[in-house]
Amino acid sequence: MVALKGVPALLSPELLYALARMGHGDEIVLADANFPTASVCRGGPQEIRADGLGIPQLLEAVLQLLPLDSYVESPAAVMELVPTDQERGLQTPVWGSYRSILCKAGCTSQLAKIERFAFYERAKKAFAVVATGETALYGNLILKKGVLAPEALC
Repeated sequence: MVALKGVPALLSPELLYALARMGHGDEIVLADANFPTASVCRGGPQEIRADGLGIPQLLEAVLQLLPLDSYVESPAAVMELVPTDQERGLQTPVWGSYRSILCKAGCTSQLAKIERFAFYERAKKAFAVVATGETALYGNLILKKGVLAPEALC
């Protein structure tokens, strides 16, 4: 827990440090409990543990500090359902939560959907992967960092 004014208490020092070091265009993955975080991070992005936290609550906290990229079609992306899950009509209610949280943070673009193995490859190039306790299927989320206007830096 971080005891600082204005900083959400559930953001760990490691996560705060990663968010602060990210630059424009860098990406961070909020990974669900089924995501292969350790293998994706082997020799690649920083692994940050946030066990026990759900992605929606973590997303709300992160978006209080992280500007999203407004120069891309969608600064947020989820893992697309595999064909068998699409065929059986699997629902992903957590995506609705993400859209609502993103909208409250000023992001009105749709969630991009990335094919499963392409998502893994993109995650390997991310700045960091945050391993959460999220149990929703297809709960993984990639966020692309934007820029802060000079007046926002005061």
